[in-house]
Amino acid sequence: MANYSTNGSYVDCYTTEIPGQISFPEFVLAFYTTPLFKLERFILKWTVSKPSTDAQAKQLADGATEKFAAWHVEGRGENEILMCDFQGRTRSWFMIVPLNAADGSRTRLYFGSAVVPVRSSKTAEPSLGFVFQILLRFHKIYSVLLLYSAKSRMMSRSSR
Repeated sequence: MANYSTNGSYVDCYTTEIPGQISFPEFVLAFYTTPLFKLERFILKWTVSKPSTDAQAKQLADGATEKFAAWHVEGRGENEILMCDFQGRTRSWFMIVPLNAADGSRTRLYFGSAVVPVRSSKTAEPSLGFVFQILLRFHKIYSVLLLYSAKSRMMSRSSR
């Protein structure tokens, strides 16, 4: 994501912590299979013909595929993944960091986004576009809701 923070892209990053140690695949799978994200998957299926399943989300989480719904893997590490959308305009970044605190082990979850500018046909300057500016507030709220939905999903699974 650091590359995008220096080229005029919009970049954000949200974090939260969860009790205990979770694996990176658990985080990715939980994120892409929350009811909230399934709504986005439904919309992608019908608007841009990019269907996806929970089984495909698991394959992505496990490193068995490089594509999921409208995204492909741009980069992957042991505890992080950077996804790029099919138009090349947006990125989604996930990372975990295991923590050892005095009150027990925890895992910090990261979720970030980047929106890459395009050159304006009028000025030839990089621009994020009018639509993005209008949707920015929604994007920020939605990003936080997605992260907390994944956290909630993992916490409910661990309490079973």
